[in-house]
Amino acid sequence: MKGNRIMSAANEAVAVAAHGEASGQPGGRGAQKDKAGKTVKRLRPPAAKSVGWALVQAARLHRARVGDRLAELDLFAGQEQVVQALAAAGSMTMGDLAATLRVRPPTASKTISRLAALGFVERRAEAGDGRIVRVRLTETGMAKAAGIERIWDEVEAELLEDFDNKERRRLRKLLRRVARNLAEAAGVSGHEEADHEIDGESDDEEEALLGPTASDAVAQS
Repeated sequence: MKGNRIMSAANEAVAVAAHGEASGQPGGRGAQKDKAGKTVKRLRPPAAKSVGWALVQAARLHRARVGDRLAELDLFAGQEQVVQALAAAGSMTMGDLAATLRVRPPTASKTISRLAALGFVERRAEAGDGRIVRVRLTETGMAKAAGIERIWDEVEAELLEDFDNKERRRLRKLLRRVARNLAEAAGVSGHEEADHEIDGESDDEEEALLGPTASDAVAQS
């Protein structure tokens, strides 16, 4: 498994270097020259040293890895979120599902239709009000949910290999702070409350976990 990750990293590095050669960015051969023959300073890839750039790259690789594993369950990336939401709730209306996943109802409806065609979910009119349709997992869908949980745990182990427990908890906390900051900037509500429900930890406990140096650095960034 380590060999595969090393080869993937090496292949990506080769691709970046090749891009640099073609574009004149770092990693390419020689600096570019303008029409007058003057040397033009090569530019670094945009935001290459930023936290956001590293976060996007890590998220992209994580999503690709999860997507590869989900193919084993005949699922596409994104569909597992629907299965997990239904496994946790038991049954949901289409509106509730869309709100939980933060997508538009037509998007949720399209995903449910595909999962229903695969026999993973079923739709039933609510007793007493046929206008309301509730969605639930079938037995096959419940088995898929268990498989998704296993895959998530295995990819999590790959993601955090060589991290000790303190580092894992600190990283999770810092990433959730990043998410809260972006949610506040975008005017999205309810994010912080959801984090506390998952963790069961107060802000004071979070500060103690991070320690004075780490928390000060986050507050100043």
